[in-house]
This record gives sequence, C-alpha cells and structure tokens, in this order.
Amino acid sequence: MTLINTEVVPFKATAYHNGKFVPVSEESFKGKWSVVVFYPADFTFVCPTELGDLADNYAEFQKLGVEIYGVSTDTHFTHKAWHDTSETIGKVKYPLIGDPSQQLARAFQVLIEEGEDAGLAYRGTFVIDPAGKIKTIEVHDNGIGRDAAELLRRVKAAQYVAAHPGEVCPAKWTEGAETLKPSFDLVGKI
Repeated sequence: MTLINTEVVPFKATAYHNGKFVPVSEESFKGKWSVVVFYPADFTFVCPTELGDLADNYAEFQKLGVEIYGVSTDTHFTHKAWHDTSETIGKVKYPLIGDPSQQLARAFQVLIEEGEDAGLAYRGTFVIDPAGKIKTIEVHDNGIGRDAAELLRRVKAAQYVAAHPGEVCPAKWTEGAETLKPSFDLVGKI
C-alpha cells in the first residue's frame, strides 16, 4: 500500500533539538511543511554526509517554511552524543528524532525487518504537507546517499502544486519554470 496522500499515523517520540530533549508527535508535522528523513544509524559513514548536507541547506528549507526531522532507530541520547562529538553533526539545527521502538520506521514502511541490518531504517525521505499528509516518498538502499538540493527542488514543486490547483510540474521543473495544465488538448502534444 502506498503512503502517498495518507496522514502520518499517531506517534510519540523524543528528539534532540537545540541542546534539549523535546517531545515530537504527528501533530508536530501539522500547520507547516515538513520533511522526515530516515537514516540507518548514528556514528556511521554515509549518514553524516547526508545530515550535514541538509544542515548546509537548512536555511533554504526554513525560508520555505519547512521543518526537517532526522530519524534513526537510535535513541535521542545517542543523537545528543553524536551531535556533541561530530563536527559535521554539530552543524545540525533541526530535530533528530529517536525511534528505538521502531514505531516510526515501521509506520513509514522503511524498517529493515530481516538480515544483518534488521532494526535499522532504509534511507527514506518524506515530504509532508501542512495537513499532515505525505506528498512525496523517496527510499534508497543504504549505500546510496541523498542530495539536499534535489530534495529542495521537490519540496518547491510540492508547494507549487498545492498552491496552484490544476497545474503540474514536469520533469526537471525548477522554481519559476513553466508548468503544465493538463487538458484534453494537451494529450499527445508533449
């Protein structure tokens, strides 16, 4: 079953954010655009490059009214330790949610259930609209890192489509580029 256009299921978790442990729930995703980024584990190799890339682009997401949430099946205590000891993760200003019960990874369908990585999450990225509905999903095998610039483009496209009913963003669409208005007359003309 796809999660597209479904609401985030109820949950309660704790995040490490701005030097504090803070509660997070599905309500945290409502009223603004949110990006939830699952990654396998703290103190690893590809994960800090991704979280650091998001940290470097965080101001751009914030300008769009977007909050980012990093999630792994580690605890919020582990997130704090990683933040305190890694120069790259020390740049992270967005919440890092602990999911040791694996409830979020399972709900977002990114939990690895079997094999040597059982209990970890795949690299899942979810763009959530202000109503709490999932609008985009991207899931990678854990050896393939993601790109914050591409995620930023997808967020802008999702926001554009939400603000302009009846219009769609074609492949490689960027902010300010032409969109499409699906119609009978357009069939076969692209």
